[in-house]
Amino acid sequence: MVMSVENKIKILSDNRGAGHHYYLSDRMEAGLVLTGTEVKSARDGKIQLKDAYAEVTGNEAWLVNAHIGQYSHGNIMNHEPTRKRKLLLHRQEITKLLATTREKGLTLVPTKLYLKEGRVKVEIAVGKGKKLHDKRESEREREMDAEARAGMRRRTKE
Repeated sequence: MVMSVENKIKILSDNRGAGHHYYLSDRMEAGLVLTGTEVKSARDGKIQLKDAYAEVTGNEAWLVNAHIGQYSHGNIMNHEPTRKRKLLLHRQEITKLLATTREKGLTLVPTKLYLKEGRVKVEIAVGKGKKLHDKRESEREREMDAEARAGMRRRTKE
């Protein structure tokens, strides 16, 4: 878990697969409506954003399919791990997200879940799905960059 001193941000979960499956743009921060056991479980790092997405229904934004594991010391009031969780956004932001998701092929992808000044926040990005050949191209570029960096390292050591 990474802690940033200047903003007091502690990353609880990172959705690294999102960059592989989507072209990401327009990132925004949203608060989450959570129960007490969900917050405690999130602080323990029991979060999975792999299959999660956000949706706008009516005039509300929701985080769907994010898995927050049950709190180990919870009682019978423990939460359901994959329930829908309400996102806290301003009206203009919700309207903007609704307009962008109506466009074909665009979806809202959570990229990070983190603590900021004691509050759980989620970073949401607008994502356009990549085709298989796009994923292969991204992988090739990543490998070429890694080889170039390794070559530069070897060159500077000599």
